[in-house]
Amino acid sequence: MNWIAWTILIFLIADFLLHLVADRLNLEALTEDIPDPFKNIFDTEKYRQAQRYLRTNTRFGQIAAAMDLIVLIGFWFGGGFALVDAWTRSFGWGSLATGLAFIGVLAGLKALLDQPFSLYATFVIEQRFGFNKTSPAVWIMDRFKGLVLAMGLGIPLLAGVLAFFQYAGSSAWIWCWALVTLFMIGVQFIAPTWIMPLFNRFDPLENGELKDAIMAYASAIDFSLDNIYVMDGSKRSSKSNAFFTGFGRHRRIVLFDTLIARHTTDELVAVLAHEMGHYRMRHILKMMTLGILQTGMLLFLMSLIIHTPALVEAFYIKQPSVHAGLVFFGLLAAPLDFFLGMIGRWVSRRHEFAADRFAATTTGKIRPMVEALKKLSLHNLSNLSPHPLYVFLNYSHPPVLDRIAALEDVSQMSED
Repeated sequence: MNWIAWTILIFLIADFLLHLVADRLNLEALTEDIPDPFKNIFDTEKYRQAQRYLRTNTRFGQIAAAMDLIVLIGFWFGGGFALVDAWTRSFGWGSLATGLAFIGVLAGLKALLDQPFSLYATFVIEQRFGFNKTSPAVWIMDRFKGLVLAMGLGIPLLAGVLAFFQYAGSSAWIWCWALVTLFMIGVQFIAPTWIMPLFNRFDPLENGELKDAIMAYASAIDFSLDNIYVMDGSKRSSKSNAFFTGFGRHRRIVLFDTLIARHTTDELVAVLAHEMGHYRMRHILKMMTLGILQTGMLLFLMSLIIHTPALVEAFYIKQPSVHAGLVFFGLLAAPLDFFLGMIGRWVSRRHEFAADRFAATTTGKIRPMVEALKKLSLHNLSNLSPHPLYVFLNYSHPPVLDRIAALEDVSQMSED
């Protein structure tokens, strides 16, 4: 084993152990008493159910992560990567086709490993706690559509990256960065109108009290809004959500049908005000910019090491190649990606606080947003007392108690 192999192996094990510790601390942080802000909405049984849901998902996640790690290390040291490399080279295809085949086989093997866990999570855990509404036919069709989509979008992108690193020399990373940036921006435009409707139905919100209230609010803050869409989230789950996607005339504000069924008009306006706040404060653009910069940094680093023989030798492959270097650099760069991801989640949590403040100040009401957060926590069985380390490592949204406390501070400031 060379230094690259040791670096990757140590990080893989350290990452697993760190999340194991965070999981344990998160479970130990559970309290028997319902937090005061939730005593009017959670009863004892519902609170205990939320904690059982957390324990079940945590243990299942640990088993899945352990299996992933064991299979990866076993495949690695058992010569699996070298075997796949030799097999794909045996067809005598060109370097580009061989590279696509090599990565495709590895991606396919990983997908096969993941499917039993996805099945169990959906049809056992989510079913047990009353969330799952997905039929086996819908589950299978989702996987098929996802596969076709991944191939249709991923193969051309991957082929471009491989070709640039194969033929563009020292400037390859710049061309790849430009290609990936165009891809990321393009997906934002086509996702609302072409990709998302492949999986869900999006109907314009019907005329009535709710639509009138939303349009009146949008007009009051001078927010151009052509329509609001209702997504048939109940087709797969009883959980609720709302989100903003796309840019310009392709943008969409989407409400889950399950959300509409459980919240008052004021609460739904507050939820959409939060989403509009993300757009008004350019959070979507900022996060995309952060992702583009992170991609550029990783591509530059990859350009420095992708052709290094030691990189592929760490995985028992004797003949260097762009496709093998690309895969193995992903493992080598995992520590950097891990820390960059934590920064991204920290920024995302700050954005959520800001969007909450935007909703509270522009609607002039604190309580609807607070009550909406409470109901979402109740119906989604959210963990009300996560451990700070677990939040730091995993949460893209602040804990709900922190969000409510921040909203209460906004209320006190406005009163002062």
